Amino acid sequence: MASEIPDLAVGDEQPDPEEEEKKRAEAAARELRLVVLGWRWPGKSLTGNTILGREDFRLERAAEFCVKRETEVSGRPVVVVDTPGWFSSQDTPAVYQQEIVRGASMCPPGPHAFLLVVPVGMFTEVDRARVEEHLALFGENVWSHTLVVFTWAEVLRTIPIERHIRREGRDLQWVVERCKNRFCVINNNIFGEHPQVPRLLEKVEEMVAEEGGLYVPGTVEKKPEQNQKVVERDLGARPKQNSKLGLFKNMEADPPRQSGDRKNSQAGTNQTQ
Repeated sequence: MASEIPDLAVGDEQPDPEEEEKKRAEAAARELRLVVLGWRWPGKSLTGNTILGREDFRLERAAEFCVKRETEVSGRPVVVVDTPGWFSSQDTPAVYQQEIVRGASMCPPGPHAFLLVVPVGMFTEVDRARVEEHLALFGENVWSHTLVVFTWAEVLRTIPIERHIRREGRDLQWVVERCKNRFCVINNNIFGEHPQVPRLLEKVEEMVAEEGGLYVPGTVEKKPEQNQKVVERDLGARPKQNSKLGLFKNMEADPPRQSGDRKNSQAGTNQTQ
């Protein structure tokens, strides 16, 4: 009597749970998680779109909430979190600050790098103070995981970015030094496959290797509470003027106020980020 051997239908093999878990762990280990920080309008969200290779982050107006998107660069998973831009001319409301901080929690177990977007232009003491103020929201450890990304550097033409940093003065130099002289340049006018994005990710990988892993929140110094004025939701952008390069002229707009306050009811700029 012939022995009965059950026929196995094609596709009946069940995936090995351990193998699937191993694949997920390998993918997570290769994943790079980035949080984009900066002012309104310096090309912050546009930089996020450049990394993604598509227009996912809105540019028509300043975002009020963090937005998370995913992509692949050279076969490697990349997560990008765009955060609300902070204000140059006035304090950023607490609700915006809380949303900026939330960006780090949107890519668990934590971001590998914060990309501090700085447009090439006149960098002032006020700009330095704004950078210090907003990065302090993440604790002292944030500086070891921050990479300065210069936008609009194409206006420098043949001038190296290193020369621009030296020429701009102590305030910009202070920021770059706090980031351990980690910086790169992104030209957001290039569409499609971008030659500078792989180099940016290489710099992130180098930073992670030097710092021994991803960002871990540190102690955040709490400032004494101050009486805060009620602020309208759209406080307007403050692109920095550049007297040296002739950039961004007449782009500044005062924030809209309540209808009873007419002296600052100027029209805002329609420039994209």
